Amino acid sequence: MNYFLKDLPERDPKPREKGYTMAMDKGLSVREVEDFIEVAGNYVDIVKLGWATSYVVPNLQKKLDAYKAAGIPVYFGGTLFEAFIVRNQFEDYRRVLDKYKMEYAEVSDGSIEMEHGQKLDYIRTLSEQVTVLSEVGSKDAEKIIPPYKWIKLMLDELEAGSWKVIGEAREAGNVGLFRSTGEVRSGLVEEILTKVPFEKILWEAPQKSQQVFFIKLLGANVNLGNIAPSEVVPLETIRLGLRGDTFSHFLNQGKDVAPKFNGVTQKLD
Repeated sequence: MNYFLKDLPERDPKPREKGYTMAMDKGLSVREVEDFIEVAGNYVDIVKLGWATSYVVPNLQKKLDAYKAAGIPVYFGGTLFEAFIVRNQFEDYRRVLDKYKMEYAEVSDGSIEMEHGQKLDYIRTLSEQVTVLSEVGSKDAEKIIPPYKWIKLMLDELEAGSWKVIGEAREAGNVGLFRSTGEVRSGLVEEILTKVPFEKILWEAPQKSQQVFFIKLLGANVNLGNIAPSEVVPLETIRLGLRGDTFSHFLNQGKDVAPKFNGVTQKLD
């Protein structure tokens, strides 16, 4: 940091298991990636190449090399996985992961219908090859998943080998965890947290109001994803209470406040 301020919440240092910021690259050029890393590389933990943009962007390998040189892991969006699956090309997908030396992969079923047992099999198989993130929730705004099912899906996928489970929100933040207006389904979130460890969940939260909600609920070291590259530094200031939305939240506390769910305090630090 450029100077000293006291009474800031503690941020886990990189590499970390919680406090993740997942940025979404929707087609940055190699030069834009280099500029992004220069400004925000210290604050981004992993990058998703959104949906299937990796299929169409030029200079894909140069982009991957730039992220790798900065020590930032990259993975292909879950929609690309689904595009291979719906075409019965799972082994081709695995070969693509090998070709580009990918260390992470996302397993999702937000755009296609898939038996959950089959999804778990994909997680088990891929977890022998890469570190797997799996996404829970549908991209269909009309499909409402009850809280007990969110919990079961998440726990089953973690047991099958997922490193973290992702709460679906889409790029716009208006499905899954959120209402069409972008408002958080707070009851759903709090019920999930009674059973699933908070450090195992990566909440897609592209909108500032959503980021503020999760930081106030779970502290500076909550895992947040689908963050636009231009919003990574602003998000870090929200995490640290250096923006109006959380300015007073961490003052005189020093550390994150640990909320209670179902009578059990979740350890945040």
